[in-house]
Amino acid sequence: MSDSTVRCWLVERTFDDRNLVTIVYATPDGSRYQQRERSATSLQTGSAVTAAAEIPDDELEPVTDEETRERYATEVERTAEQHEPDDPI
Repeated sequence: MSDSTVRCWLVERTFDDRNLVTIVYATPDGSRYQQRERSATSLQTGSAVTAAAEIPDDELEPVTDEETRERYATEVERTAEQHEPDDPI
């Protein structure tokens, strides 16, 4: 396991019909991401989703298509401009 972390920003949050929320954090350049699934109930009672998260380098996956990479980079920029890293959103 890596000791280094990367600040990633919230770029996507989707809800499904099974009461699960998919949360995606991406690197500032949009080239890598981490996807997490949490129950909607845990989001209401547990820790909040923050604008940014420190994610271990070895837990990040590469973004394979250019369109998604560009979208993530744009979303990171927007989120970072509007929120402090620890802001719950």
